[in-house]
Amino acid sequence: MRALTWHGKHDVRVDTVPDPEILNPRDAIIRITSTAICGSDLHLYDGYIPTMQAGDILGHEFMGEVVETGPKSTLTKGQRVVVPFVIACGSCYHCSKQQYSGCDNGNPADNQDIAQELWGQVAPGLFGYSHMTGGYPGGQAEYVRVPFSDVGPIVIPDGVDDDKVLFLSDILPTGWMAAENADIEDGDIVAVWGCGPVGLFAIQSALLMGAHRVIAIDHFPHRLSLAKGLGAEVLNFEETDIYDALMTMTGGIGPDAVIDSVGLESHGLFVDNIVDQIKASTFLGTDRPHALRQAIMACRKGGRVSVPGVYGGMIDKFPFGALMEKGLTLKTGQTHVQRYLPALLTAIMEERIDTTFMISDRMALEDAPTGYRKFHDEQNVCTKVVLKPDWAKGKVQATPGRITPDGG
Repeated sequence: MRALTWHGKHDVRVDTVPDPEILNPRDAIIRITSTAICGSDLHLYDGYIPTMQAGDILGHEFMGEVVETGPKSTLTKGQRVVVPFVIACGSCYHCSKQQYSGCDNGNPADNQDIAQELWGQVAPGLFGYSHMTGGYPGGQAEYVRVPFSDVGPIVIPDGVDDDKVLFLSDILPTGWMAAENADIEDGDIVAVWGCGPVGLFAIQSALLMGAHRVIAIDHFPHRLSLAKGLGAEVLNFEETDIYDALMTMTGGIGPDAVIDSVGLESHGLFVDNIVDQIKASTFLGTDRPHALRQAIMACRKGGRVSVPGVYGGMIDKFPFGALMEKGLTLKTGQTHVQRYLPALLTAIMEERIDTTFMISDRMALEDAPTGYRKFHDEQNVCTKVVLKPDWAKGKVQATPGRITPDGG
């Protein structure tokens, strides 16, 4: 089959690789019909996530048709399914609490020591996201093996277009959990750093959960326009002192809750961010947490800090004094995707949630290297790239003119 493989920093290629096979009774094989490039994939593309190996198949946002099942799979051939990016067994201690991204069995034993040393506990199993999270082949391919297929995938009704439900695999439940972790109450003011896909879905979710005002922070005009179209007030950090602006907009109190959707690759010409970039380039540091520092400093006393943005290593100059002295609550983590799928699918079917506004580009799997370069280099206009394995090479659909969720 054809699949997108990682070969080093900014080097991804579509190669011919062996077809996946059923290895365990609960496995299923899925023929991919749609797969997306995630902002988290750019951390791999930029070389920030350790334990990647040349030839690893990328991709953790995908859906498709069941073509083969193991004897203990609950799926049947021909079903259309969306597959969560988290691989969870469904029966361990954490899964019993619906903390699926904490599953102890999704990550094979051979790979568990890496994360145990780095993070103190076993990492979850994730599709296409390094060997410390299992080394599983990802879904930016024609086919993929899905372990624990009786727990993860959700069946999609006939007649529902892929574009409407594809993001159930990751970014929609991630944005929803980010807002849930912010413990939003009626009347709250919520500030969201980063208007990429997760940030935009966090904005949408926060408003659905009753936030009175949402303030979106970014520097790309197109992304800020999308946030404004969802109902957010917007701040461009290249034109505004964000802390001062938030204090003014909240009467000097600060936002009730803040959401860091940026993660380890913060942008901007700020002193702390420049120092972080130097440290990262000289292997004296890993993550660049400028957005997280700013969110903690801006949040009101007694407020909540939610962090869906991906962090992978150590950070310094962390304002823990502000976190403690202001009595802030911090919640973060990989998304417990399986917990949210039924309710979010219902919301999509009832047209209470729209996801299609996010897609800026659709292209063939064979053009995935171009898609990565565009998503990496043209973030003002390229909000989400969806790859279609059954499209011919060179077939591209782009909708760069759409700047609001209703297409206006």
